[in-house]
Amino acid sequence: MSYAKVLCVGLVGVAGHLVEVEADLAAGLPAVVISGLPDTALHEARDRVRAAVVNSGQRWPNRRITLNLLPATLPKFGSAFDLAIAAALLGGSGELPLLPLDRVVVLGELGLDGTVRPVRGVLPMVAAAARAGIERVIVPAGNAAEAAVIPGVRVRAVDTLHRLVTFVRDGAPLIEPPAGESPPIGDGPDLADVAGQELGRRALEVAAAGGHHLALLGPPGAGKTMLAERLPSILPELDDEAALEVTALHSIAGLLPPGGRLLRRPPFQAPHHTATVPSLVGGGSGLARPGAVSLAHRGVLFLDEAPEFGKGALEALRQPLEHGRVQLARTRGGTEYPALTQLVLAANPCPCAKPAGDAYCECSPLARRRYLGRLSGPLLDRIDVQVRLPAVRAAELLAGAGDRESSAVVAGRVAAARAAGAERWAGLGHQLNAQVPGPHLRRPPWRLPAPDTAELRARLDSGSLSARGFDRVLRLAWTIADLDGRSRPARDDVLEAIQLRTGDAT
Repeated sequence: MSYAKVLCVGLVGVAGHLVEVEADLAAGLPAVVISGLPDTALHEARDRVRAAVVNSGQRWPNRRITLNLLPATLPKFGSAFDLAIAAALLGGSGELPLLPLDRVVVLGELGLDGTVRPVRGVLPMVAAAARAGIERVIVPAGNAAEAAVIPGVRVRAVDTLHRLVTFVRDGAPLIEPPAGESPPIGDGPDLADVAGQELGRRALEVAAAGGHHLALLGPPGAGKTMLAERLPSILPELDDEAALEVTALHSIAGLLPPGGRLLRRPPFQAPHHTATVPSLVGGGSGLARPGAVSLAHRGVLFLDEAPEFGKGALEALRQPLEHGRVQLARTRGGTEYPALTQLVLAANPCPCAKPAGDAYCECSPLARRRYLGRLSGPLLDRIDVQVRLPAVRAAELLAGAGDRESSAVVAGRVAAARAAGAERWAGLGHQLNAQVPGPHLRRPPWRLPAPDTAELRARLDSGSLSARGFDRVLRLAWTIADLDGRSRPARDDVLEAIQLRTGDAT
């Protein structure tokens, strides 16, 4: 037999596509040709596969070998095709009967000694195979636990090419995925650690309940970073669908923790202020990798010292914040990653950032305006909650933590508010108040009475609030009502929403 075919999976972004790895061995000068839009890593596979086959005790066929990856119009990236290429090549040379690999997806990178090494993105690859009707997959031993979380797929693992050969040829057993439940979610930072800052705690709770973006301004030591780091602790655990999305993104980025189980805690990303545009929104040559905004999908993206970030990096976040996804265009095709994240910005009021605030500030009013002006108006207009935190008082700092609400208590109210919002907007296909389009909130039956929105309409007419800000205040008012157990917002809810949006007392 001079022709053989083995199934594999290729990834473009988080979307997996079934790929047929064909091998044809013909008479002629010995050579290996790979077609089907391979990248550099795939071009180098011929040398890796040859060494792995020989070092695994198999005979290398001295013939003209053509390897084709179907569909040929789909770009192929990475080294996950190595094991499938080796199996197809040995099948085409007559060394292996490939009937045991019929309708089986084979994934894995080969070392020169024949070892099978883990690869990135196995979870979305196996999920794509399941959607295509494949019920059996063979993966590297290091990816077995990760692959096994996909229901309806029988996962087996290999650690060497020799083990795969003996399975196909002699029926030797493969490695079973490790058994065991997902590890419990560990304890993280608790909201009870934050001293004082009642306004900041309220803003954090409202942001968590409605999925709103948050900006925290205040002097050093006010608790901006502490509050932001505790936002994931009051968010609900991820359901199965969301956990699969988040785990798939971390799998592609190679950031899954040992064990490869589903990530249930909302992710938290806090890039350094020197982060580039590709590191924030995604990029790279060939297949664009997910950036921090996608790795924070269903979780929190925290930009500490936000004015210190590059202007281009900050402005690049505007489109993901608006649409909940990142679209990256490259010469060889586009890639799309989800980016439903809560953005949290933290900033000092001025460059000198004196702990005592205004009393000892060395910055001129112009320097202050320029510093905060690095956060552009269009970006801030997309931030629902914008609060200015005062410096912490000695009495608040020295008070015992026993009277402060813990994350567990606040998380209970957040979960109840989210449930109320999800039930109300179920007919519109939304789960969070922050996701509801503004026109729906301005039309019956959701339109609020004119007396309740008088202050809001006055600010819109005066120009102190944009049309986007008008809608975001309405969303905040619905979230505040949900937290307080009311079915509809009242005037006081709208006034509090204005305060959280603008930082002004009304």
